Amino acid sequence: MEYIIYLIMEKTIYTNDHKYMVEQLKKARRQAGLDQKQVADKLKKTQSYVSKIESGQRRIDINQLKEFAKIYKKEISYFIKNG
Repeated sequence: MEYIIYLIMEKTIYTNDHKYMVEQLKKARRQAGLDQKQVADKLKKTQSYVSKIESGQRRIDINQLKEFAKIYKKEISYFIKNG
C-alpha cells in the first residue's frame, strides 16, 4: 500500500502545469542573462537549489515563485500555464 501512495505522490510533481513552469523559469533565467549561480546568490540559496527547481526535482510555492519573477523581471502570469 505504501508503494502505491508513493507512486501517486511522485507523479503529482510532474504535471503538465509544473513542467510548463519549470521550462518558463529556465527560459526567463536565460533571457535575463543569468546563470544558476548568479540566481542562487540573489536568492541567498545554493546553485543546487536552483538546479533542482529547474530540473523539476523540487517544487516551489507562490512566495518563491514571486522571488524568481522579481529577479527575472517577469509577471507571475509568465510562469503559469493558461488553459
